[in-house]
Amino acid sequence: MAKIFERVLITGIAGSGGSYLAEYIDNNHPHVQIHGIVRWHSTTATRNLASIADRITLHECDMNDLGSLVRVLQITKPGAIFHLASHANVHASFQAPLAVLNNNIMSTANLLEAVRLTGIHPIIQLCSTSEVYGQVNPKDVPIEENAPLRPASPYAVSKVTQDLLGWSYFINYKMKIIRTRMFAYINPRRDDLFASSFARQVARIETGLQKELTHGNLNSVRTLIDVRDAMESYWIASLHCKPGEAYNIGGLTVLKVGDFLNRLIKLSKVPVRLRQDPKLLRPSDVTLQIPSVKKFTKATGWRPRYTFEESLIFLLDYWRQQTRREKNSAA
Repeated sequence: MAKIFERVLITGIAGSGGSYLAEYIDNNHPHVQIHGIVRWHSTTATRNLASIADRITLHECDMNDLGSLVRVLQITKPGAIFHLASHANVHASFQAPLAVLNNNIMSTANLLEAVRLTGIHPIIQLCSTSEVYGQVNPKDVPIEENAPLRPASPYAVSKVTQDLLGWSYFINYKMKIIRTRMFAYINPRRDDLFASSFARQVARIETGLQKELTHGNLNSVRTLIDVRDAMESYWIASLHCKPGEAYNIGGLTVLKVGDFLNRLIKLSKVPVRLRQDPKLLRPSDVTLQIPSVKKFTKATGWRPRYTFEESLIFLLDYWRQQTRREKNSAA
């Protein structure tokens, strides 16, 4: 039977993914003490963690400050660390590549070095992304974990480096590091993802706050998974996956970005006019992201709980609530 941890530490707990992970653990494993790292100047902690704020412990910490990380690890002594903290906007990484590279790479190096220096032995899950595979040759689809890593953005380069750092610390220091590579997911709290951006714009058009929906490339092919399923899979991975290994995690629904948009528009209460915005097109785009999840399924037996339709409604309802607040505050 897999060991259940007494204490866990989530880096980036106030972010869009980390907050859902904290909620999942709190709802399903209430005996687990949840600690989280937040930036000392974080503006999202209050909003994203409001429902569980009295049941978690937050630690202000700059992950580019090694001493700050050592202090948090000495205090928390976690049985598992979920490393989600990253600058994760692919489009923005082309605008500020050095900031993304410096932050994502050095924060991960500092975390691993801090664990080594403090002498604790937690499970460390490096929560990576399908972006590491980059421009995939069609012959490599569905993508397996041994597919070539061809990062196509500064963000993807930073995630490949995180991945390789995890491998290096596993090999050299026998640290219990699991690398999970998450494919696209539906996450209402992250508005830079295409799915959330579309839902937000549909909701704003419904309330009269916006006249048309702008978009970038609609021809990219993705699989999609609900963020609630994605965060459960991280927990399951920490219990059942093998340190040193990499695992793809993704949904079962395969569709073009444009098809997703059309499905969302069908749920709209008003007509939606579309316009492609050249500013939303990337210098290079990752266009074929279909994973093989056989390795992860075999190790864990896990499958998604939420249907694609349930995820769409979950996403759109979230943004309808947000836009109602936006309209009321502007009144």
